[in-house]
Amino acid sequence: MKISYQKEDKQLLVEITEEIDHHVAEKIRRKVDDEITRYMPRKTIFDFSRVSFMDSAGIGMIIGRYKMMKLIGGSLEIINISQTVRRILEMSGINKIIPMAS
Repeated sequence: MKISYQKEDKQLLVEITEEIDHHVAEKIRRKVDDEITRYMPRKTIFDFSRVSFMDSAGIGMIIGRYKMMKLIGGSLEIINISQTVRRILEMSGINKIIPMAS
């Protein structure tokens, strides 16, 4: 996982480089929460270009980061989503509250 912060846009970019299961979701949660607390970004962007699998733990991780960003007045976006992961996100209804771009 690679995390970068753009000061001028106050954006936190999180590039996830592995499949998201229970163990990975917990690791992502801890690291992203630390970075959100550190930078207080206006927008956090999850780049899913290298994610080919995600289970319900991944959905929970995304919802938790969405709520955290809302608490600080920011937003969350998911980009570069494979069709497989997009279907999972759509079935969960996340696409109705979090912007998603291919």
